[in-house]
Amino acid sequence: MLPTSRPSFSMLPQDLMAGLVVFLVAVPLCLGIALASGAPLLSGILTGIIGGILVGSLSGSHTSVSGPAAGLTMIVAAQIVTLGSFPAFLLAVVLAGLIQIGMGLARAGFIAAFFPSSVIKGLLAAIGVILILKQIPHLFGHDTDPEGDLAFQQPDHETTFSELARMIADIHPGAAVIGLLSLAALVVWDKWKPLKNSVVPAPLIVVLLGVGINLWFRQLGGDWVIEATHLVQVPVADSLAGFFGFLQLPDFTQWSNSAVYTAAVTIAVVASLETLLCLEAVDKLDPQQRTSPASRELLAQGLGNVTAGLIGGLPMTSVIIRSSVNINAGGKTKLATITHGFLLLTSVAFLPMWLNLIPLSCLAAILIVTGVKLASPAMMKQMWIQGRYQFAPFALTVVAIVLTDLLIGILIGLAVSIVFILNSNMRRPMRCFVEKHLGGDVLHIELANQVSFLNRATLSKVLDEIPRGGDVLLDAQGTDYIDPDVLGLIRDFKERTGPARGVEVSLLGFRNQYELGDQTQYIDYSTRALQAVLTPQQVLQILKDGHERFRTGRRLTRDLGRQVLATAGGQHPLAVVLSCIDSRTPAELVFDLGLGDIFSIRIAGNILGPKVLASAEYGCAVAGAKLIMVMGHTQCGAVTAAVDLIGDARTPAEVTGCQHLDHIVRNIQQATDSDTCRNAEQLPSAKKQSFVNSVARRNVFRVMTQMRQESQTLDGLALNEQIIIVGAMYDISTGDIEFLTEPEPNMPQNPNPI
Repeated sequence: MLPTSRPSFSMLPQDLMAGLVVFLVAVPLCLGIALASGAPLLSGILTGIIGGILVGSLSGSHTSVSGPAAGLTMIVAAQIVTLGSFPAFLLAVVLAGLIQIGMGLARAGFIAAFFPSSVIKGLLAAIGVILILKQIPHLFGHDTDPEGDLAFQQPDHETTFSELARMIADIHPGAAVIGLLSLAALVVWDKWKPLKNSVVPAPLIVVLLGVGINLWFRQLGGDWVIEATHLVQVPVADSLAGFFGFLQLPDFTQWSNSAVYTAAVTIAVVASLETLLCLEAVDKLDPQQRTSPASRELLAQGLGNVTAGLIGGLPMTSVIIRSSVNINAGGKTKLATITHGFLLLTSVAFLPMWLNLIPLSCLAAILIVTGVKLASPAMMKQMWIQGRYQFAPFALTVVAIVLTDLLIGILIGLAVSIVFILNSNMRRPMRCFVEKHLGGDVLHIELANQVSFLNRATLSKVLDEIPRGGDVLLDAQGTDYIDPDVLGLIRDFKERTGPARGVEVSLLGFRNQYELGDQTQYIDYSTRALQAVLTPQQVLQILKDGHERFRTGRRLTRDLGRQVLATAGGQHPLAVVLSCIDSRTPAELVFDLGLGDIFSIRIAGNILGPKVLASAEYGCAVAGAKLIMVMGHTQCGAVTAAVDLIGDARTPAEVTGCQHLDHIVRNIQQATDSDTCRNAEQLPSAKKQSFVNSVARRNVFRVMTQMRQESQTLDGLALNEQIIIVGAMYDISTGDIEFLTEPEPNMPQNPNPI
């Protein structure tokens, strides 16, 4: 988790202003959500106060704002009817808060990552549909429902669709005019950019418009006058002590009512899920890309809901609308959230008479617009474009929630998603490992063949743990399918979260349809800067590490095309490797190197001559290489020929037909003597091969010594510790390498393994 930023006095003006703006937005929303829930209007304000002051203080989020949520209106309304009274419902809220506290202590904040976005979007869209249907009657002044406008479970039981027909006979002209004008004002405000981008919140303008028209209608008189039944009705207290008298206590006599516990579980699950999803969304909106602790948020929300249930408030969640307003208004720390809570407390305690001038129809307009945003046609189109794997769970979740209830709808959506997952066999986990490139460590995330939303939580956790300034490579070369949830996470991390944390994100192997082209950000080749800071011993370690990767099959992922372009303007090799021409000993592969990393000199038997020596001198003195490696290998054909021909009177050209082989054979033969070779001829083939390998090893030491004896340039660089000369013996049977130290001058027969 990223370190949290501390409030500072420099942020105080911004936080206070943001708190004021959030307060102005929160007042109509708190009242409207309480209205839609069929609860006392004061309960919505109380929840906003607790969410701002208590939860804002305890939360680990800097920008999230908590309060009554539109997503809970259906549950609240249904449970109040089921339990028979608001005090009994308050007991369920207290129990729900205790469940959330338990979830927070159990560190259950990870659960939201396991819910597919299709189901969550279906939940929000269904809530939006029901919110619109339930608020249309209030928009036209139909504020008297036979059941208190509380039941949401069945839309044909005088609650939604049939209620629309009954509304026609009970339209209040004054309230209807205010509702329609408020709705028009909200639409215009959202469409006209100068208004939409202004710091003045649209809900505040709508409320002021409604209050102003209400006062004007009072002057007109007649049917235009809006009675108290069509206005906000917050209790008015004579004093602060009188205000506390309006608070309601839970009905603790309902402890034995099983329906209370069912309601508590429902509230806890939905409120927790909505909170965690909102928290994730708010963190993405945060300009500083801070990560909020999810489990701590559950604990804070639980304490807030216990408090709300004890004094007569609605259940709360972290809410996206007020949180986004807070960020857009410049809120930097939790002080903005706390400020908005204190302003709500002041307004309800000392200014309730002003709140009671607000028509319910203008609050209904605000909620209808909120519902349209939750169930927007654009979102439905987006889900359709993403294919049946996303649209089917989304659509079935919406239909199931509208026709049954929220929990059943979510379970149906989850069941459909799981069926798709099982059908597509998308459960294989991803593979993560660290690659040590020349430019630093790179976290290589190798995505599975089928990447479902179940992999999203793991990938999100791995990405969150990448330190600032790190490098990550997302590898989809072996992937056939990536869920849109995971693609959204990858895009967001590549474009926003990663750059905000200084993390370089590289991509490899993503299909064209994902619109994530291959891109390499990390340094995987030798540069001038790297060459300048590395010591000879560090270069040797790089070669050792590279060989270990080669030997174990964990070669680095390199962008060779990018290396071609990067090295076109110059090369900065780290080492000069003198090796045999044997096809089984390519130095770049054996040491897992890229283009431009080494000068490779290849000659049969890895012998030394004037041209080879000149090449080595150029590589070190001019090109800046820090190390010379002489690499011999087992079962070397040139060495075998030298051993076989050492006592033969015929020339190599006569034996092999190679006109110029004599120079190489005579050079290698200097590493042994004729008597020893003659004795080796009598040995079994296995022992003879061992002898040939020992000659190849002595030849490596001879060449290492000869380099310093015959080149003052290389000898001077070695004496000044600007380079080191090392040897190596590569075993072509096992792929292992024995690294050898540089011998002292004139001591070619004294090999010492490193």
